[in-house]
Amino acid sequence: MESKTRCFWCSNHPLYIQYHDEEWGKPVYDDAKLFEMLLLESFQAGLSWFTILVKRENFKQAFSNFDVQAIAKYGDDKIAELLQNDGIIKNKLKIKASITNALAFIAIQKEFGSFSKYLWSFTNNQIVNNSHITKQHFYVTTPISDAISKDLKKRGFKFLGSTTVYAYMQAIGMVNDHTEDCFVRTASK
Repeated sequence: MESKTRCFWCSNHPLYIQYHDEEWGKPVYDDAKLFEMLLLESFQAGLSWFTILVKRENFKQAFSNFDVQAIAKYGDDKIAELLQNDGIIKNKLKIKASITNALAFIAIQKEFGSFSKYLWSFTNNQIVNNSHITKQHFYVTTPISDAISKDLKKRGFKFLGSTTVYAYMQAIGMVNDHTEDCFVRTASK
């Protein structure tokens, strides 16, 4: 079996390897996928991403297949149900934030035609290719993540500070932060 060098944060767990190799850093323009990742990143705040990856399928089932329209209509009964679900992160504030964020996401779709158009406008529809990313040199926020976070907060979003937004930008490929020695980066050169 061929050995590949991956980003330093990628463990040897098959789920992490698959996420790194097939998903992380690949540009996403589909609103449904953008909302899924936004919801997952908001739950990840303060936790490890691996915790979320392990529970991702449970989140999908619990949160109506990440259907933004359905989540926007959640009421007290659904919140109570989610708080009893051992397969997800049972944080009442984050659960309520998922509903608030769904409503704000829909408002952006109405204003801009799509969430994708809104989000990618912060990078002029370009992928930010950071160079010299190593275990010792990497970003956790940037002026762009600061601007997105500030604007999202102004629009009512919760649990999306600049660090979480930057992780989101990496996940959806707005930023290419694969390390210099990672096979994903070297394959694209």
